[in-house]
Amino acid sequence: MIYEVRTYTLKPGTVPQAEQAFADKIAERVKYSPLAGFWRSEVGTLNQIIHIWPYKDTNERAKIRAEVVEKKVWPPAIADFVVNMESKILLGAPFSPNFAPGEHGGIYEFRTYTYAPNMVPKVMDVWSKHIKARVALSPLIFAGFSDIGSLNQWTHVWAYKNMGERERIRGEAVAKGIWPPPRDPSIVMLRQETTLAIPAKFSPLK
Repeated sequence: MIYEVRTYTLKPGTVPQAEQAFADKIAERVKYSPLAGFWRSEVGTLNQIIHIWPYKDTNERAKIRAEVVEKKVWPPAIADFVVNMESKILLGAPFSPNFAPGEHGGIYEFRTYTYAPNMVPKVMDVWSKHIKARVALSPLIFAGFSDIGSLNQWTHVWAYKNMGERERIRGEAVAKGIWPPPRDPSIVMLRQETTLAIPAKFSPLK
């Protein structure tokens, strides 16, 4: 499977209207392929919406996107609200839950780490040895790497009931030596980014 992550930056004050525009059309759109989740940013870059779509492969993605446009099912009418649009394709790690639908809490954290070339396989290997203890504290929603778009990126998504739970669990993981995993000195990390986002009512991940 591939996972298309679409991040739209909107004009201030327009996120509620854009979210409603998606809500009005989503029932027809998901007849063609499922929505993994839909969120609005709360901490990080503001006025963003994030929606994630799984596909079998890029051929299925192209076919379905063309079909929903032809039949006027999609996209929602939000062009007047948009400042910027980004899309990237992610592939899940072998141990990743891959955006399985579920209700996990009110805050989702999207963390993206950019590495030097050829580092991501090493990152996956380290994570595979330590992830079991970490997910015992809070659910991992996805972990994987970019295949199309900005490359050499490792994205992981975590769910928490609220900000207080996030701080408590992260503190506990550090105090007990559970997380973060040990840094292999051969792995070169270049940048870290995080966004805290709130799921929409119609999101399969809540």
